[in-house]
Amino acid sequence: MQFHLNGFQPGDPDIADPAERVQAPGAAGAVPGEVDVLIVGCGPAGLTLAAQLAQFPDIKTCIVEQKPDRLLVGQADGIACRTMEMFHAYGFSERVLKEAYWVNETTFWKPDERLPETIVRSGRVQDVEDGLSEFPHVILNQARIHDGFLDVMRKSPAKLAPHYSRRLLDLEVDPDAGPADHAVTARLERVDGGSEGKVETIKARYVVGCDGARSTVRKSIGRELHGDSANHAWGVMDVLAVTDFPDIRFKSLIQSAKDGSLLIIPREGGYMVRIYVELAKLDVGERVASRNITADDVIAKAQRILKPHTLDVKEIAWWSVYEIGQRLTDKFDDVPEAEIATRLPRIFIAGDACHTHSPKAGQGMNVSMQDAFNLGWKLAAVMRKQCAPHLLHSYSAERQAVAKELIDFDREWAGILASSAKAGGADAARTQDYFVRHGRYTAGTATHYTPSILTGAASHQHLAQGLVIGKRFHSAPVIRLADAKPFHLGHAAQADGRFRIYAFSPAENPAASDSAIRKLCSFLAESPKSPIRRYTTRSSDIDSVIDLRAVFQQDHRELAIEAMPPMLLPSKGRYGLSDYEKMFCPDFKSGQDVFAMRGIDRKAGCMVVVRPDQYVANVLPLSDFAGLASYFDAFMLQVN
Repeated sequence: MQFHLNGFQPGDPDIADPAERVQAPGAAGAVPGEVDVLIVGCGPAGLTLAAQLAQFPDIKTCIVEQKPDRLLVGQADGIACRTMEMFHAYGFSERVLKEAYWVNETTFWKPDERLPETIVRSGRVQDVEDGLSEFPHVILNQARIHDGFLDVMRKSPAKLAPHYSRRLLDLEVDPDAGPADHAVTARLERVDGGSEGKVETIKARYVVGCDGARSTVRKSIGRELHGDSANHAWGVMDVLAVTDFPDIRFKSLIQSAKDGSLLIIPREGGYMVRIYVELAKLDVGERVASRNITADDVIAKAQRILKPHTLDVKEIAWWSVYEIGQRLTDKFDDVPEAEIATRLPRIFIAGDACHTHSPKAGQGMNVSMQDAFNLGWKLAAVMRKQCAPHLLHSYSAERQAVAKELIDFDREWAGILASSAKAGGADAARTQDYFVRHGRYTAGTATHYTPSILTGAASHQHLAQGLVIGKRFHSAPVIRLADAKPFHLGHAAQADGRFRIYAFSPAENPAASDSAIRKLCSFLAESPKSPIRRYTTRSSDIDSVIDLRAVFQQDHRELAIEAMPPMLLPSKGRYGLSDYEKMFCPDFKSGQDVFAMRGIDRKAGCMVVVRPDQYVANVLPLSDFAGLASYFDAFMLQVN
């Protein structure tokens, strides 16, 4: 963590000084009349986006929510490894790790062949494969995740806070507005007691609908969720219970012969447990409310599935019955496919507004947050005039494909569970095998963006075989050269909208006058074609748009930091202080060599370009200056 750059900063370094343009609420809590981005909905997607945009006080953001206050209990709880990596970029992964339940192993239960109305354990597996991520799969109440993002917003330069008790009525887009105009008009109805019925109007350059499966924003742009015509009803409960079920502190997937599936998720704190109970398939057009299902009904169903074990529920912290269908909308913005070449998006949708599925996949909250992480940096880059507006088309193109994979996975997984149940548990081995084979998907690390304006071709993938173009940057342990601190290379990235270039040095002295690293640094510092020079204003720190990091092959004690290229010791801030945190070496002490772990070509080295949302954008030879310049020239706007 770096601070004191522009002078001594007492107190909590996580709390940024208020920007000159702090977004304080208007009179009597009224929303501002004009903003750059209006976010509708304070769920995981909305808060991920708001926390990202709050880092840019020059972007005026407003987030509204129909509920009267922040979430306190219930809803989603599973946090994938990839999501934990994202939380670290936002700065609150340590808090989640401390508080959450860690999913170390998963158990599987099936009907007992001798007594089918009872269950027996059929398997037990490690939940996440070794080396997949530096973070575990964890369980934590969605409300606490919201609190993490709200804290990021509160501590940010913008001091952004939600406006609660607002219901979106409608949206209207001015078709004649220019790219920089506030083209979208939103009408909001107050639903709080003191001002109920009052209508507020707000103009925005962009609107993002994170308002759930019944999204008003989605309906306003004529999009629909398509998929299964009939939903499945599920009961979910957070309970304190006395039970003799032996795996109550393991994530457990239980299939009964006649009563459906039960998913047990241990919760944080050591005592509470969440149960997901499959209730019934609803008829076409039927709503779950018409069944009048009670908490006792859900408990009774869980007790039947768990036989011969007992479940005595002492307290219900939260419960709900809900319906989920596997549905997906065809596009995540307001531009018809046929008009992409001539029209720019103004309105976007994210999270459950775009895709819904069963809880069996355990991916809903995770994919929703990744939607917003994908969109946030793109909106910021366009509004800050760093990238051309056509970049915004890439959001729907990338995330709609990911959501389709999610729906397909969920449908296949649900089908396997259903077929196993019908077979009286005979397919239990198949269920466990499928779970293991798709572990990378459920960990959130399988997302693979295809070649595009943002994702390069695999022409030089052989130079870094373990850092796959289009997949998330797979971090590895290193030693920081300046102070010998053990570090994870991927933790150099924060949710700050910057690109990263990781330059992996070949097997040579990086301090030599003719080294590949020195030549790269000279190009980036001096050439008119350098993307760092072209896209960074002269008044900004040299790493404010594109952050260069170097990784050497030598032990850190064999190198002299003062002999390295000046580009790797940049002067920053009003005092011109040196940034010593740009150079790394393998962690030989622990036996973890980043070059071996990530398949880096030791003889040639390479450059790995990483997007602001932590996905590998390109792998290039260290000498391919033209390729590096060409990549950024495709979507960035020159300032120098």
